Amino acid sequence: MSGHSTYQPQNPVLKWLETRLPIGGLIHSSFVAYPTPKNLNYWWTFGGILSFMLGVQIITGIVLAMHYTPHVDLAFKSVEGIMRDVNYGWLLRYLHSNGASMFFIAVYIHIFRGMYYGSYKEPREVLWILGVIIYLLMMATGFLGYTLPWGQMSFWGATVITNFFSAIPGVGETIVTWLWGGYAVGNPTLNRFFSLHYLLPFVIAGVVVLHVWALHVVGQNNPTGIEPKSDKDTVPFTPYATVKDGFFMVVFCLFFAWFVFYIPNYLGHADNYIVANPAVTPQHIVPEWYYLPFYAILRAIPDKLLGVLALFGSILILAFLPWLDTSRVRSARYRPLYRQFFWLFVLVCLGLGWLGSKPAEGIYTVLARILTVYYFAHFIIILPLLGIFEKAKPLPNSISDSVLGAKA
Repeated sequence: MSGHSTYQPQNPVLKWLETRLPIGGLIHSSFVAYPTPKNLNYWWTFGGILSFMLGVQIITGIVLAMHYTPHVDLAFKSVEGIMRDVNYGWLLRYLHSNGASMFFIAVYIHIFRGMYYGSYKEPREVLWILGVIIYLLMMATGFLGYTLPWGQMSFWGATVITNFFSAIPGVGETIVTWLWGGYAVGNPTLNRFFSLHYLLPFVIAGVVVLHVWALHVVGQNNPTGIEPKSDKDTVPFTPYATVKDGFFMVVFCLFFAWFVFYIPNYLGHADNYIVANPAVTPQHIVPEWYYLPFYAILRAIPDKLLGVLALFGSILILAFLPWLDTSRVRSARYRPLYRQFFWLFVLVCLGLGWLGSKPAEGIYTVLARILTVYYFAHFIIILPLLGIFEKAKPLPNSISDSVLGAKA
């Protein structure tokens, strides 16, 4: 689906290079002439925002790694040294820590947009699965990064989360021992987590390349959910999409800057400004906010093994969404019943996030169990049945008809 390249360099050096390595033509066909559905709205800008935020995280992470010391006796002090002694170290650290939150805000919007408009449906199944893989890698990278400051929440978060692997029959204890590098969370653990945290963003970048490649093969979905039928349904990626994406990226960067410069610690936890102490357990151990819905699912199930399975299942089930949703209509614009269940699902996810921040006791546990059941029922029961019983609205003949109809 990449646009036909009309790139003809005039510069002799570029012309020579193009005949041997046509990278200019590839860029032109993929990001200039690439045909884009003309009805894309601002919800489609978050893919570009995610690419930008990945770049921010990699660049700031590389610089921070130059000053960080992955040792249990020195890690906390090195982070304090970055904040106080490194030129603009405070800015680098706040960009990196808040950048992780911005990354997850953008990816959750990106996922929910894909679910609302049916971007996982044929022929975009592989594109969607690659997105789920990126999300899993992001979660692993974020968890590993959360442990590096070696504050109280870093240490105890690493202890609690890695301990859950011990529930796996047969190999659980071996996995935990390997992760720890011994029989307790300590210096080998921190070294392993630092190495993996540094490596995984580059793995994410590689999968992102595959994700973009898959996107250019099958083409972009759109709010109508029907494929372009002629050139009248599309516009060149540049300048139309680049201007739209560029504008909203600036808006998002202002939102990002507000956190960095005005409330840089708002999304963090105060206990992480206390050096790690294995002898003192925090009153309430919680992960970063973007893991809270899954943390609530984990704690909602009293059995340790079933809780771990539910945790991983709640993420992996997203990969099967193209087959669980049996409706032939993509966009929720033309699926009135699905639209109601979609927004109910969003509320359930927000509710699980809130419950994940509360103690695992009393009414909080009861509510978490109810919402956990609904979370899985949405995929396993509701979506398959909607495909059978829901009566969708008539689809427009083309993207152009939907755009003109909206204006009429």
